[in-house]
Amino acid sequence: MRTKEHTRVATTGFGPRKGRSQDLSDQRLWRSTPSDVAKLLRPGLSAVADQVIEEITQRIPEYSRPSDEIYVKAVRLAVDEALRQFVDRIETPNRPLDPEVFRTIGRGEANEGRNLDPLQTAMRLGARVAWRRLTEQSERLGLTPQHLYDLGEAIFVYLDQLADAAAEGFDEARARAAGEMERRRHRLMDLLLSHSPASPDAIADLAKAAGWRLPKTVAGVALDEHTGGYRPPSLPPDVLVGLDRPSPCLIVPDPSGPGQAQTLETGLRGWKAAVGPAVPLSAAATSLRWAREALELNRRGVLTEDRGLVRCSDHMATLIVFKDENLVNALAEVRLAPLSHLRPSQQDRLAETLLAWLRHGRGAGEVAARLHVHPQTVRYRLRQLEELYGDQLADPDIRFELEIVLRARRSTGLALS
Repeated sequence: MRTKEHTRVATTGFGPRKGRSQDLSDQRLWRSTPSDVAKLLRPGLSAVADQVIEEITQRIPEYSRPSDEIYVKAVRLAVDEALRQFVDRIETPNRPLDPEVFRTIGRGEANEGRNLDPLQTAMRLGARVAWRRLTEQSERLGLTPQHLYDLGEAIFVYLDQLADAAAEGFDEARARAAGEMERRRHRLMDLLLSHSPASPDAIADLAKAAGWRLPKTVAGVALDEHTGGYRPPSLPPDVLVGLDRPSPCLIVPDPSGPGQAQTLETGLRGWKAAVGPAVPLSAAATSLRWAREALELNRRGVLTEDRGLVRCSDHMATLIVFKDENLVNALAEVRLAPLSHLRPSQQDRLAETLLAWLRHGRGAGEVAARLHVHPQTVRYRLRQLEELYGDQLADPDIRFELEIVLRARRSTGLALS
């Protein structure tokens, strides 16, 4: 957050004068100079302005635009206004500063895409030229050394005030630009996630206006609004953020790019989130839909992830299986029927053994290693399964369906009827 003291130090190089009231100090400085000096200074203001402008345009490249008549007039207006108000303050010390011109200058710096450094240099150059003219004309103006000292300090107090006004305009323009950019990005997100996909040209035009480079692929990220608290994610600027949407989400460009996985892990620390598969830009809504389904399965305990983020790419088979749970349940009733008459503990042991056998091979030793039991125990269970299922275990289609329903049973605790 910019403060006036930050602006003063950044723009003029001077900090606060400690040990006295700023307002009283300013009034003393202006009143210490005879008001008649203002009348003597006014006729020479145009010449001083010419010198200031020449110094600024020669030494600061950002302000050197001789062929841009509008810009030249704007620089002239700013210098003339600064000199005029300074002389007015000498003549009428209580006259308040009119900051609007200098706020406009600050807004212009922001709109030009610059920071306040060039303005800092320009103000210092202008002050140096004005001070040099004062010292050269001091005898003609009847200024004593004390007058010159007070006027010199008054110049820098005045620069502080101009800097504050310019910084206000600068911050105002930056905030307005940021707000407009944020609105464009929200609109872009709406287009990418709309049910009826927008045309590629419309997306490209809005992406350009929002300062967003079109990626080859994107991934939707579903966020659980109840676990991250109110701490916003810390993510790169190319990630589109929709925390204020009914279901908070992100769109991550080029999710498979170098370092992207770690960036998401770090930026979403403290959030429960699911990352959809990488898809073409036109399929962003599909990726987010998968991410939301994965997040829901995570809430239910079906999908777990030690690293924090649930990645659809690691659980595609489970996501496919749970796409229609009613169909899975109906299939389970058929394929697990041979186990239905057993006690629950027997069902669990045989189902666990059968799934390990289907997944990891048909050798009793390998299955035993997976289940951490004795191979003889596995052989006994496999004989039971052969008796219950008979020739069905030789059918590859039935084995595939058995693995589907056994995976679902393990994830959800599906009971056998």
